[in-house]
Amino acid sequence: MTLALTSDVTATPTEHGTVLLDQRNGRYFQLNASATLALTTLLNGADHQHTADVLHRHYDITHDRAHADVATLIDTLRTRKLVTA
Repeated sequence: MTLALTSDVTATPTEHGTVLLDQRNGRYFQLNASATLALTTLLNGADHQHTADVLHRHYDITHDRAHADVATLIDTLRTRKLVTA
C-alpha cells in the first residue's frame, strides 16, 4: 500500500510537527512529531510494518504501541479523506 495525500490536502511543517490543511472544507489537522515521522515514512513508500519499526526505534516504544499508533493514524487519515492508498 502506497499512501499519498489527496490533491486537496496541503502539509506544512511546524516547530512541533505538521499541519494538514484540507482545502475542501478549510479544516486544519495538527500532527505531533511522532505522527509526522510516521506520515512521512508512509508517504515515502514504507508499509505499516516498516513505519512501526521506525517509530519503535526512534521513540523507544513497544512494537505493539508502534503498530497501534500507525494503524490509528492511517485509519484517521483515511476516515477524514486526507489520504489515498
